[in-house]
Amino acid sequence: MAADRARLDKDAQQELGRSIVLDLVESVMAEEVDAGRGAWSPARQRAMAQAVFDSLFRLGRLQPLVDNDDIENIVIVGHDNVLLELIDGTLVDGPPVADSDSELIDFLVFLASRSEVNARSFSEAQPRLHLRLDGGSRLAAAAWVTPRPSVVIRRHRLMQVTLDDLVERGMMSTTLASFLRAAVRARRSVVVAGAQGAGKTTLVRALCAEMDSMEAIGTFETEYELHLHELGRHKIVHAWEARPGSGERGVDGRQAGEFTLDEALVDSFRFNLSRQIVGEVRGKEIWAMIKAMESGTGSISTTHASDAVAAIRKLVTCAMEAGPHVTQGLATSKLAATVDVIVQLSMDTRAVPGGMQRTRRVAEVIALTPGEKEVGYATTHVFRADSSGVANPEVLPDEYRALAQYGFDLGGYLANQPYPVDSPGVRG
Repeated sequence: MAADRARLDKDAQQELGRSIVLDLVESVMAEEVDAGRGAWSPARQRAMAQAVFDSLFRLGRLQPLVDNDDIENIVIVGHDNVLLELIDGTLVDGPPVADSDSELIDFLVFLASRSEVNARSFSEAQPRLHLRLDGGSRLAAAAWVTPRPSVVIRRHRLMQVTLDDLVERGMMSTTLASFLRAAVRARRSVVVAGAQGAGKTTLVRALCAEMDSMEAIGTFETEYELHLHELGRHKIVHAWEARPGSGERGVDGRQAGEFTLDEALVDSFRFNLSRQIVGEVRGKEIWAMIKAMESGTGSISTTHASDAVAAIRKLVTCAMEAGPHVTQGLATSKLAATVDVIVQLSMDTRAVPGGMQRTRRVAEVIALTPGEKEVGYATTHVFRADSSGVANPEVLPDEYRALAQYGFDLGGYLANQPYPVDSPGVRG
């Protein structure tokens, strides 16, 4: 019987578990009746059975929040301090997710060890946790090194998203969307930058929707977030996910079983990929990304930065992490020669009746080219945010006029420039 259960798929295991939970609830209810405490109502029976099932097979008291289609992000700082970000950007208080901080930590430890595909360790020795949940949500947690257990669950509501969808949501103008669409189709290399939660993954997903369905795409992520391999838009998607090691480190400083994005990117060059998409550049994996961009494939990656020019400095720092042989000058020149466009996202939070509300927009788009030796690069603001935060046309480098053949609304852009069409432009 044990061998038969081991061969059950996940759905069958959960069905078996559900029947066991129902039997357990009936047994407990019978004991309550025998003790003279009365029978449970059908509603209480169902609620108890669902709570036990969720604790064993799903996300416990977090499950109702994850199942709520009005909630986009869940922020937890202690078991009873929960903040919910709704799909319209409103921030509201949520219910406690455990009876104590220690109970919350215990559940996170159980949740990490239960993962079938990519089990993670969560303990005092490994006080941080990054986990992909069923349904595509991403969980990040920390404990023991924080005053209270901290958890953020990001839910990806915009999966089958396009640039037109983002225009409708007020994230960008139709002219800006046409520029980005054309840049992707013309195989320009794009970096999407912004703060945490600014919408970088959503925008990358929309950019990828502009790629031909028959292109062979590779995605490289610490935890799957793009889900291009599950969306069905593209026939060939090779999706790599990093894997943390476990146990003591070997003589090479690596833990057993560790698999890095840098290794995945190097391996991917044998997969005849048309595009390489890096979920987030954090360190030396930028060098493999540069190699992909040098081949002219039109790669896309993301990074955290406060503005578009700061994103360049961030990527230079990442490149220099490869070792002392990588100088700032070398890193800068390589990036300036391979990255074409940087798209900066902004996220504003303001008070509204009943709470707070967040608004996400494209704040600026810059074109990057090699520049003077002292700096190593030159930037041109193709779009820049006005006082209301909306990114409008500013200066278009001559070489980007050719994007009109890929669908760029050149006439609409020129009509909304703040300078005359024949202006030499402003670079900085």
